[in-house]
Amino acid sequence: MSVSRRTKIIATLGPATDRPGMLRQVLLAGVDVARLNLSHGTAEEQLQRAHTLRALAAELGREVAILADLQGPKIRIRNFANGPVLLESGQRFVLDCRGEAPLGTVERVGVSYPGLYKDVRPGDTLVLDDGLLTVNVERIDDREIYTTVIDGGMLSDRKGINRLGGGLALDALSDKDKSDIKLAAKMGADFLAVSFVRTAADMNNARALLRAAGSGAALVAKIERAEVLENLGEIIEASEAVMVARGDLGVEIGFAELPGLQKKIIREALARNRVVITATQMLQSMVESPIPTRAEVLDVANAVIDGTDAVMLSQESASGKYPDKAVAAMRDICLAAERQFDRNEHFVGAPPRLDRTDQAIAMAAMHLADKVKAKAIVALTESGATAQWLSRFRSPAPIFAMSRHVESRQRMCLYRDVYPVAFDPGGGGVAHAAKLAAELLFAKGLLQVGDRIVLTTGDHTGLLGGTNTLKLLRIGEGGSPEGMAGL
Repeated sequence: MSVSRRTKIIATLGPATDRPGMLRQVLLAGVDVARLNLSHGTAEEQLQRAHTLRALAAELGREVAILADLQGPKIRIRNFANGPVLLESGQRFVLDCRGEAPLGTVERVGVSYPGLYKDVRPGDTLVLDDGLLTVNVERIDDREIYTTVIDGGMLSDRKGINRLGGGLALDALSDKDKSDIKLAAKMGADFLAVSFVRTAADMNNARALLRAAGSGAALVAKIERAEVLENLGEIIEASEAVMVARGDLGVEIGFAELPGLQKKIIREALARNRVVITATQMLQSMVESPIPTRAEVLDVANAVIDGTDAVMLSQESASGKYPDKAVAAMRDICLAAERQFDRNEHFVGAPPRLDRTDQAIAMAAMHLADKVKAKAIVALTESGATAQWLSRFRSPAPIFAMSRHVESRQRMCLYRDVYPVAFDPGGGGVAHAAKLAAELLFAKGLLQVGDRIVLTTGDHTGLLGGTNTLKLLRIGEGGSPEGMAGL
């Protein structure tokens, strides 16, 4: 187990990682969470990827989580009759919302959302293919949207449509999404990402469907609609994690506004003790190139310095030429960015009010570890809640989160600074569990004789949500802890 990198890496699996031996290389390069994008591939293909991942992670002795990502109600054009068309700036182009719309031509194309004509007005700007083409709405006539091309280019089948400024009124969960929630439960996903969220109710509906399918996975709200910004706080509260999904979000709000908004979302998520993921085109050039651009390096590094829990690869690992090199590049950038932290400057203070016991213990543990220069913080945890609190308060000491529950360990793969370790304390008391935990970490080479550790646990091991105890210990011969103080 490597404990040098604090920021977690998510890599999307796809045809590129299906190549013989590539998934192994990707995991060895440093992937913590594997994303399965349910917008692509068949259910059978995604189930096979999940099965292969679990088997390989077990073989490598790694904890690797699975993030299932719903497609969401993304609006797309339909297909063209004779392949891609070239739209010229200034030409007229019709978006046909009729269900019986014919195959597309250079003059018109059908759209996947029949209600689009109700949501737009003359003067609106529509953005196609993630911002590569733009059209201006001139008039709407009998379910047909007549536009003028502003920025032209090649347009091919199934490209996305966004309205600049947002405001398209689709439900967050399509029929396909509802089916894919059952698929996520079947594959044993640890996280479920909900696309195009607008309100907290969208997250609550997805959670209800997920629980009905028998899954306890954590929910990730993908922030990619402009109107979400009005409800950002309540959406974060309704989720276990949020993703700054910069593709569609950048199209809707304008790319110039994206950097500041990314920082705001990260701050808001961390302040509410939620995990935050930064995603989309982080190393896009590595789809074709074995090395990233300098701008991409700076992009990833800035997200790390801002405090994101995880950075994500999409097309770079799913269909790019160099999936393993993309992960390795992401790993190296994270490590270099983390070396820039000033521990005094970046130590995060407590919230104004500490309502939970485990939250208070986490804050006290981080403060103590910082002051005594502890080698590690060891959290004996059932659900992983204490480890999540610990990860909010940055300190120089790595957090070894030790749990008997595989679901808890896999969820903790996404927490910054946290390294999950399989550990069953058995039926003994706190002292016995602390001794076994220290000896296990010593045997793994993660602790040495003389190291100080800060240990968090509960009065009764095995009790969910029972963390209420903090101890400062020194590692003695054979890894057994020597009590220095019971706090």
